Amino acid sequence: MQKEELKKQILELTRQYYKAAHGEAQEFVPGKTRINYGGRYFDAEEMVNLVDASLDFWLTAGPWATRFEHRFAEWLGVKFCSLVNSGSSANLLAFYTLTAQELGERRIQRGDEVITVAAGFPTTVAPIMQYGAVPVFVDVTLRDYNLNVSQLETAFSPRTKAVMVAHTLGNPFDLQAVVDFCKKHNLWLIEDNCDALGSEYFIDGAWRKTGTIGDIGTSSFYPPHHMTMGEGGAVYTNNAQLHKYVNSFRDWGRECWCLGGVDNTCGYRFSRQFGQLPVGYDHKYVYSHLGFNLKATDMQAAIGCAQLDKLDTIVARRRENFDVLRSGLEGTPGLILPDAQANSRPSWFGFLITVKADAPFTRNDLTTYLEEHKIQTRNLFAGNLTKHPAFATCVEGQDYRIAVSLETTDIVMNQTFWIGVYPGMTREKLDYMVQTIREFCQK
Repeated sequence: MQKEELKKQILELTRQYYKAAHGEAQEFVPGKTRINYGGRYFDAEEMVNLVDASLDFWLTAGPWATRFEHRFAEWLGVKFCSLVNSGSSANLLAFYTLTAQELGERRIQRGDEVITVAAGFPTTVAPIMQYGAVPVFVDVTLRDYNLNVSQLETAFSPRTKAVMVAHTLGNPFDLQAVVDFCKKHNLWLIEDNCDALGSEYFIDGAWRKTGTIGDIGTSSFYPPHHMTMGEGGAVYTNNAQLHKYVNSFRDWGRECWCLGGVDNTCGYRFSRQFGQLPVGYDHKYVYSHLGFNLKATDMQAAIGCAQLDKLDTIVARRRENFDVLRSGLEGTPGLILPDAQANSRPSWFGFLITVKADAPFTRNDLTTYLEEHKIQTRNLFAGNLTKHPAFATCVEGQDYRIAVSLETTDIVMNQTFWIGVYPGMTREKLDYMVQTIREFCQK
């Protein structure tokens, strides 16, 4: 009883601490208060859960992690979810799952090709190359900034095994076209959903959340994303076989599927023979894959459980903030504004802007002006990944392949940037952003 009473007092004091340290909104002073593109969006519940989990001192993945996986899968509308330590790890894990030898002829092997884009975040592509497969780059289209689906057939070859691509800043790519292409050629589809949590796409007569339509989806819970654990991510699927391999690669490559601290779930811990090991070798130490340790902690999962309670509100606020910027900047000279993909309801991560080629100013002119006026900006990640130093020692046609000219990708690299729509933004901040951009462009 003393333990429970002490815990109750600690958690109540945690609520009070949140109110004292984080509860009051800061006054916004135009031109002086910095407007970040994203940030942590939380209240006392996240801090209470974090302290609650820390008092249990489980430290590794445990009861909170299991709770999060079940609740997140339910929210997404999928059967299986695996919590990991970052969105980049989620992408690594999703890709390596498709290299499992048990997949037979559909297994991705070294030298096989995976269709993707260069205008995105590097860890969508890095796992492909780290394994020894070959990314095949197609171009993107302006206004939606997603892969150009008209180029998929051009990119296809007898070595193509998968499509792995992100929904750009929350805007779904043309899932119907990509799904049809993958079905036609019997390809895997990995949806990098790290910037699009809560986005929806109408397919097969129903609205479905992005990340759940392909074979595997991934999420990131880095602080600026739709929900946060500080660090963290998830891999999810409706395929029980793939889920088994996801967990194996995540958990050192082991054959055993017992939860941490649990033994002999399968009932044959010392009674089977695996590989060339002796009969009865402890199943907990049998390894079916060359895996990793990509698990998250229970404390991270506890934060995530509180964030899940806010997720619908977060998605709604992001959509509202995007609409304010879209209507406020409509008709601004020199700018190309973003459009939602047809048949989609985006859960926006940011608001993309491209400076027209004939504008009397450049992208860097505008972003420098905005930064000087305390409005944080970001480029569309790599712009064109193949132009980066990481590719300096890579050989085109061997380490990677460019299926078509990446003309629009280069436009994105040179002329595109984005500003934030995260739910912590007030209407005052959004109006100031619109006013500042319009003033610069109308000079």
